[in-house]
Amino acid sequence: MAASNVVIQPGASALTRHRDVPVLRKLETASVQIQCRRFERLSATNSRPFSGARVLIGTRRRSSRDRAAQSKNPANSIAVSASSSSSVEFPNDYDELMEQVKTATKSALKDSKLLMEIEFPTGGLDSVPGDVEGGIEMSTSMLLVREFCRVFSDGDRAGRTRIFFPDVNEVESARENIFAGTSFKLDYLTKPSGLNDIGLGKKEKMADHVQAADEVFVCAYPYFNVNEMIAVEELYRESAQATRRPLIVFNGELDRIRSGYYPSFFYPKLGSLAKNFLPKFETVYYIHNFKGQSGGVLFRAYPGPWQVLRRVDFKYICLHEQPTMPTLKEVALNILPAYR
Repeated sequence: MAASNVVIQPGASALTRHRDVPVLRKLETASVQIQCRRFERLSATNSRPFSGARVLIGTRRRSSRDRAAQSKNPANSIAVSASSSSSVEFPNDYDELMEQVKTATKSALKDSKLLMEIEFPTGGLDSVPGDVEGGIEMSTSMLLVREFCRVFSDGDRAGRTRIFFPDVNEVESARENIFAGTSFKLDYLTKPSGLNDIGLGKKEKMADHVQAADEVFVCAYPYFNVNEMIAVEELYRESAQATRRPLIVFNGELDRIRSGYYPSFFYPKLGSLAKNFLPKFETVYYIHNFKGQSGGVLFRAYPGPWQVLRRVDFKYICLHEQPTMPTLKEVALNILPAYR
C-alpha cells in the first residue's frame, strides 16, 4: 500500500481549528500515511488487526439543526455554564482541549502529582468508546500525544522524557512519522510474539527500558492489550515510584478496568490493578460522554471539581459537581436521570 509523502513543518501545531482547512487536510493525509505504514508492517508480522480509514480531528460533530441555527446567529457559539470559580469551560474543539490538558498537567506537576491520568474521546468531543475503529483511534491518539508532549519540549527536557507506546509496531510508526526528528526517547510497553502468547517467551523487565537521565514517563494509549496496563504498573512500581518520577497515562481507557469490564476471575492481574493501582491515579483531565435520553458529560480539569454537564441548545450547563470522581454507573443511573 503506497502513501504520499507529507511534510509537517517543525514546531507546527499537531492540531488545527476547524476553520483552518489546508492544515486539517494535511493532518488527515498524515494520519492516513501512519495507518498505511502500520498496515504494511502488521501485514508482515500478523500482529495487530487493522482496517485503513482516514481521521478527522479538530471539530465537534453538530446536527444540521445546530449548524443552521448557528449560521443565522454567530452569537450562538457553544458555551458552558460553570458553577465553580475553579471550573474550566468545556472545550469547543481539540485545539482548546489540548491547551486545557497542558495547563492541567502543568498544575498537577507543580503540585508534585506523580501518577496521572488523561482521558478524553478521540472520535469527536461528543463521541463514546466504540464510535471509531481502533486503528483510527490509535492514529489520532498518536497525533494528540505529540501535541501534548510539547509540555516537555523546553530546552533539553525532551531528551529526558521517555514515551512508551503500546508495542514495538506503534513505536516504529511514531518514530517514522509524527515523532520523526524529535529528541523524545521513544520506547514500548510490550513486544508481541507467538511464544509470549502461549507463555513461553522471555519476559522483558520494564526497568531495563529506563535510564537514569529519564525524568518523565508518558504511556500512550495502553488499552489494546491487557498486558499493556500490566506493564505500566510494573514501570511505576519498579522505576517511577521510588525515584519520584512522574508517570502519565494518556488515553489508557482505565474505565474498562475500573468498571469490571475484565472479570477478575479470568484477569486476576487486572483485578489487582483495579484495587491497588488505579486508586493512586490523579485524573488531571477527563471527558466521558453518556448518550441516550438522559445523556450528558462527566468532565474534569485539574485542579477543578468533577462536573456532570448537559448540552442545552448551544451551551453546556452544569447539573452537578463534587470533589471526587463519581462512578460511571452513578452518573448514568442516578445523577443524569435526576435532571431530565
